[in-house]
Amino acid sequence: MDPLEIRSDESLSGSRTLFLKGPVTLGNIFEFQDLVRQVQAKSLIIVLDEVSYMDSAGLGAILGAYASCQRHGRQFGLANVSPRVRTVLQVAEVDTLIPWYDTFEAARLHLASQAESA
Repeated sequence: MDPLEIRSDESLSGSRTLFLKGPVTLGNIFEFQDLVRQVQAKSLIIVLDEVSYMDSAGLGAILGAYASCQRHGRQFGLANVSPRVRTVLQVAEVDTLIPWYDTFEAARLHLASQAESA
């Protein structure tokens, strides 16, 4: 199976974005989880348009990232969610729990405004 590639970008406004590419599975989530633990930014955006597959462990890692942001008062959002991952979120019935945005720009703008008002 293809490896998970993660590109991390921190903006001047204090937002961290993780761009994921490839499958998100039990075999490769540990680097992702380590990066999420290191996030000190005001908000975290995870871009999922290039995620080809996500298993239950990958979903758990995403939910863990969301819970961590909630605990630490950080904003969180998923952006560009691929149709396959959207189906996983819907089947698990968490698509209404986790904030997700059709585009990265929509996520960035909304989370920035939320962080400023917090």
